[in-house]
Amino acid sequence: MPFESIPGGVTAPQGFLAGATYCGIKSGGRDLTVILSEVPGVVAAVFTKNKVHAAPVAVDRRHLTQSGGRARAFVVNSGNANACTGEQGLDDAEEMARLVGERFGCTTAEVLVASTGVIGVRLPIEKVRAGVQRIQLSREGGHEAALGIMTTDTRPKEIALAFDLDGHRAVIAGIAKGSGMIHPNMGTMLAFITSDAAVSPTFLAEALRRSVGRSFNMVTVDGDTSTNDTAAVLVNGQAGNEPIEAGSLAAAVFQEGLDRVATYLAQEIARDGEGASKFIEVRVSGARDENDARLAARAIAGSSLTKAAVYGSDPNWGRILCAAGYSGAEVDQSRADVTVGKVALMRGGEILPFDKARASAALGGPDVLLAVDLHLGEGEAVAWGCDLTEQYVKINAEYTT
Repeated sequence: MPFESIPGGVTAPQGFLAGATYCGIKSGGRDLTVILSEVPGVVAAVFTKNKVHAAPVAVDRRHLTQSGGRARAFVVNSGNANACTGEQGLDDAEEMARLVGERFGCTTAEVLVASTGVIGVRLPIEKVRAGVQRIQLSREGGHEAALGIMTTDTRPKEIALAFDLDGHRAVIAGIAKGSGMIHPNMGTMLAFITSDAAVSPTFLAEALRRSVGRSFNMVTVDGDTSTNDTAAVLVNGQAGNEPIEAGSLAAAVFQEGLDRVATYLAQEIARDGEGASKFIEVRVSGARDENDARLAARAIAGSSLTKAAVYGSDPNWGRILCAAGYSGAEVDQSRADVTVGKVALMRGGEILPFDKARASAALGGPDVLLAVDLHLGEGEAVAWGCDLTEQYVKINAEYTT
């Protein structure tokens, strides 16, 4: 089915406005973002499973219950995570939502809050107050929103797709931020998806969980799951279609669009990993089931030794199979195949003679493919990551200094 890439980011769907401003939370660049639906919409979200979670995560969970899964806006600050900040942090996150609600005419519970940046430092809420009063929203503000949520990202991450939905033109779009502390156990650091489709609350929640499992939960940069991970989708029904229910043809179309948006954003996060010079795609096939395939793929993509070998274009392929072996997936080394790019290194558990220079070349480009066939079943999965460079250590050794 056709999906057309269009400009506009999160404001490409009908009825969405956005904007960003600088309010002094970080040293430079936009650091406060608002995304607003002109009419109330249905919202779904997934959050970090880190037991140390930021104040906005707790507040958003409460708001989702209070509003009955309805929302009007997202407000996001960058430069400060508002994590490990106690009761004051919860009050500050709640005030962010209240300020946006008062400014743009919605209830506090209709606003979801997100923060990203340094952990363990109180949010300068007085700067947020001034920023909310100053921020201007527009139909052209989607790109500003993508810029405003960045921290160590080197570029914004945004996408918008138009498609036909029961004879109505619909749009689904998204932005994300993430470059370091990426090893989600839900979604990613921050991702916000908007659509003008009409979708039932139950199906939207199911669709987001399914999409997160295929996309954001399959990306890793450094093995650290953030305190602030949030992925949320807000739909406002302005496309005019009948609300989508599970099991319908429209549900399959919407799910594909959501998957495409989430997968693109997840891949962009891996490509923009802190200090990264190479993008890694790991394909696992022949696993006992899909869960095993996901376990193995994520373990390989997250292996520091494998990531370092990719950085050095070193075809030390035993690290790939080693990571699959400790992943928790069922692995029988006597059956496994390992391939780097188009170079087969192991087949049926037997080491193959290979040209080391050719194998090294397969690791030398900006995009690297690692593939493992376990020959144990029909399970398949794909994960994404990046190489491990000296620059990653430098960035994180000097993050607050």
